[in-house]
This record gives sequence, structure tokens and C-alpha cells, in this order.
Amino acid sequence: MQWKIEGTPLPVVMCRLNDGEAMITESGSMAWMSPNMQMETTSNGGIGKVFGRMFSGDSMFQNRYTARGGEGMIAFASSFPGSIRVFDITPERGIIVQKSGFLASETGVELSIYFQKRLGTGIFGGEGFIMQKLSGRGTAFVEIDGHAVEYDLAAGQSMIVDTGYLAAMEDTCTMEIKTVPGVKNMLFGGEGIFNTIVTGPGKIILQTLPISAVAGSLRAFFPSAK
Repeated sequence: MQWKIEGTPLPVVMCRLNDGEAMITESGSMAWMSPNMQMETTSNGGIGKVFGRMFSGDSMFQNRYTARGGEGMIAFASSFPGSIRVFDITPERGIIVQKSGFLASETGVELSIYFQKRLGTGIFGGEGFIMQKLSGRGTAFVEIDGHAVEYDLAAGQSMIVDTGYLAAMEDTCTMEIKTVPGVKNMLFGGEGIFNTIVTGPGKIILQTLPISAVAGSLRAFFPSAK
């Protein structure tokens, strides 16, 4: 497979596949393709993974696109202003990404739901609680909301992130959701009730324009339902 990313602030990744090569994507991510790309809708892992994807905010089924009868081309477009990042997934190096961040990948990449350890606080932690884990082997494309900022955390080094701003992290990192200390800070600080604490070792990618933050900012301008 060969690929090229074009465009800003709404990028698209265009992939060229050899005959018989295939890619998987979430429903609705395909933008355009050559006529010899064959689509198949699949559960890709059975009923357990179907409901896992639904719970993480993704579509229950995935689409597999395969080049038939020669070289094929398929393009996957970003759904929100930002960027598309490329990851080489290996059995030794997986990544954790924000829910709905997965765009497309080679078929050797496996998607599963990722929970942070403390279930009690996680349930109320919003966007930072449910994420996706990409494992297996292959190239994966991930959407980042807004501009991406990367940090390489050493073992034991932490970063406090406002919930929703964590786009991706290597699976060697750990994540914990904690409440903001102090009742006054929670009620009047304007930063929400929870923060995400990410601890290394490993790389993390932060995003500057989470969809959840944009939705919260626009809510005040929409008329309330009567």
C-alpha cells in the first residue's frame, strides 16, 4: 500500500492498493474510490467487538475495501478540521486513540475498546474515559481535532490534560481520570470537574480543538427546545 495525505484544515488520505490488498474503515469514512474497489460490511471480530465499538461511540460494523483485478485507489476524508496522523502498529507497539479517532487501516490492525483503570470516576469523566486501542500489525490513520502537539514522556513523568484534549498515546503510557481538587475550583473554575493524568513512558499526542469543546462553546448560541 502507498498513501498520500493532502489538504488543510480538512485533510484526506489517498491510498493505492495492489490487487488483493484491503483496508478497513468505520462506516461513512470513505470519500471516493476507483471502480475496482470491492466493499464488504463486516462485524470484524464477532458480536463482542460489535458492541464494544458501539459503546466506544463508533459504528457497530466496519467496511472492508479490497482492490480487485488490478491496482485500486481509495480516499478517506477527515470529518472535522484538524490533521490525519499515520501510525505503524506492531505487536510490540500499539496505540490508544480517542473514541471515533480511528479513520482507516490495513486489515492486520485490530480495534478494541480501552478502559482507564478506575471505573468509578471514568464513568463520569466524559470524553477521556472510553478510548480505542489499535494493536496487531499494519498502517493506521487517525484523526486529530485541530493542531497536534506531541510530548515524549519519560518513565514516571506525567502530564495533566483537560478531558477531551488527549488524542492518542502509546500503549506503554497509563491514564487516570481524577476530579479537580476543591469544590470552588470545580464549580467556578470553568475547566470542568475532571482532568486526565497521563503517565509515561511513551509518546502522547494532544489536540487543540476537541469536538466536545467546540460543541460546548456553540451550545449557548442554539435556541433551546420548547
